[in-house]
Amino acid sequence: MKNLKGELLCLNVQGIKPNYSQLGRIYGMDRRTVKKYHLNIQNKKTKSKRISRLEKYNDIIKEKLNLPGSNKKAVYMYIKMNLDNDIGSYSNFRKYTQKHQDYFLEKDSQIHLRFETEMGKQLQFDWKGPIKMKSRNNETFNFYVFSSTLSASRFHVFVYSKFMTLESVERCLIETFNYINGVPKECLTDNMSSIVNYSQNQFVPEFKTFCKDMNTLPKRCKVNSPETKGKDESCNRFMKWLIPYNGEFEDEKELIYIIKKLNEQINLEINQTTGMTPVSLFRKEKEYLNPLPKQTIIDQYLDTMLPAKVSNGLLIYYKGSQYSVPKKYINQTVKLKEIDNKLYIYYNKNLIASHNISSNKINYDENHYTEALKETLPYKTENDIETMAQKNLELLGKLTKEKEE
Repeated sequence: MKNLKGELLCLNVQGIKPNYSQLGRIYGMDRRTVKKYHLNIQNKKTKSKRISRLEKYNDIIKEKLNLPGSNKKAVYMYIKMNLDNDIGSYSNFRKYTQKHQDYFLEKDSQIHLRFETEMGKQLQFDWKGPIKMKSRNNETFNFYVFSSTLSASRFHVFVYSKFMTLESVERCLIETFNYINGVPKECLTDNMSSIVNYSQNQFVPEFKTFCKDMNTLPKRCKVNSPETKGKDESCNRFMKWLIPYNGEFEDEKELIYIIKKLNEQINLEINQTTGMTPVSLFRKEKEYLNPLPKQTIIDQYLDTMLPAKVSNGLLIYYKGSQYSVPKKYINQTVKLKEIDNKLYIYYNKNLIASHNISSNKINYDENHYTEALKETLPYKTENDIETMAQKNLELLGKLTKEKEE
């Protein structure tokens, strides 16, 4: 076939019309086949180089694409919304920038060597959030996720938290240690304000004491160098898995359950660097962890009062249920402590409310509810307010009971 095409090309260059029948006999094929190949050679044209409509924006694309945190979609939308609404599809834009990426993307001259950590040596941790989600009942939940990763196995642990206080960090680390049933040699994080004193450029004494009691060494990654904590940073992208659950959960308890289920699934995903699942490598790494401290030491930190923010409905969350406080504490942060199946609520060390621990989803103190109604309906008499409060609370009790059933 190549010989035939070569001969046809030579004849075509010399301007000689080929004898299709003769060539067919020579090469063992029909004359019409020979003619078809000849016509293809005659009609073959050099493709003209098409200039993309994006070429005039090359300098702008390069400038915007190299801004910290920028990406192709953001640059595409910038040009489309501000410079040229007829720029074309994003798919075409992405292909164009990919084809010319050597021009558009400036090469990073800094060296970022990959490094591996010894088994059981390091846990990297950080906060993800704030995250805002709504339940099926359109109730808003604002929270954070404490994200941690064992450096060697890439085993991830996610813990739900409403705050990022020192107590929250300690509680989340204890939950993490209990989850992995051990303590790493060191814990690496960034300069989070709740545990680092910026003026002294070191961890606060309380956190140092905590780490000493847990038998681990606190360490900080270099400033403006997140790559030193990259194994935990990379797992944060998995929190996007939460997004489809927005509006699909019933309450805080179910939200925490969803996070735990996602946590289990994440550890079953094959890691691109190790080529193995985190859970399979963790089976080996857990042998190198320090043992958990005595339960009395752990209880000492878990016994601290928990923070909670009061909603506009006078309520705070505790273990999947809501409890009321007086109206003047709306939007304030209070502290909670459970003793002998009773919840005590404090504000600035003053006891402001107490409730028996209940399985009911909503627990209003009648005095709190009545006080709020008086301010909401000032034109009503005191008897009317009390009657309305009793009736509303009775209806609310029936409603929450029906939901549970």
